Amino acid sequence: MSISIQHLNKLKANREKIAALTAYDASFARLFSEQGVEVLLVGDSLGQVIQGHIHTIPVTIDQVVYHTHCVSRGNQNAFLVADMPFMTYSTPQQSLENAAQLMRAGAQMVKLEGGEYLCDSIRRLVEQGIPVCGHLGLTPQSVHTLGGYRVQGKTAESKDKIFRAAEALVEAGIQLLVLECVPSDLAADITGRLSVPVIGIGAGNGTDGQILVSYDLLGMHASPPKFVKNFMQDAETIQQAVQQYVAAVKSVEFPSTDHCYDR
Repeated sequence: MSISIQHLNKLKANREKIAALTAYDASFARLFSEQGVEVLLVGDSLGQVIQGHIHTIPVTIDQVVYHTHCVSRGNQNAFLVADMPFMTYSTPQQSLENAAQLMRAGAQMVKLEGGEYLCDSIRRLVEQGIPVCGHLGLTPQSVHTLGGYRVQGKTAESKDKIFRAAEALVEAGIQLLVLECVPSDLAADITGRLSVPVIGIGAGNGTDGQILVSYDLLGMHASPPKFVKNFMQDAETIQQAVQQYVAAVKSVEFPSTDHCYDR
């Protein structure tokens, strides 16, 4: 039975962790979903791991549409989310047009990076029947504004800003939220107060679930960030590595304190 947003809400209510991974093609989508991964994200991280760019900014909507088509064909029952690439949702109308392409390609939800300024676009998307996932904390599309890939929410002021943005996005209609590279205490606080499931990456184990870039999970990152664990090092097959990842997320063994930012 295919996983829906209602199923993810039940997992949050029951305090059962959600396991998510990025996917970019049909073969990996099939493998991941068959091993119990509940959410697949066609991430604009494909710009780095597939195309060889140093960041996600060059990725286009046509490229994400293509990879979403591929993933949707291989996906067995996971909930499928697709990233809206850089500058494809700068206005409500542009957001509608580009999100429609991703939904036609097989996405069940689109993900937007950013805070309260996106609320008008989110409302329009939701009004038109397009589910939305928010993304706060470290937002890779803003890497130049942030001055690099840095932990966000380290000061009282920035913590408050992220918290207020999370509440505003939920009020605007998001049904899922990704928190990236924020202190564990902030992520746990936001998760406890929001009605929607919160998926963390580098945000501690107090969130409702975890996501990793699949290539990082498989040990293919030459210099992985702190929040990454190579699950291939103790596995004989990719299937085993993914099984171990899902089990570690479900048992709250991953992320451990070694993979978290305390402040």
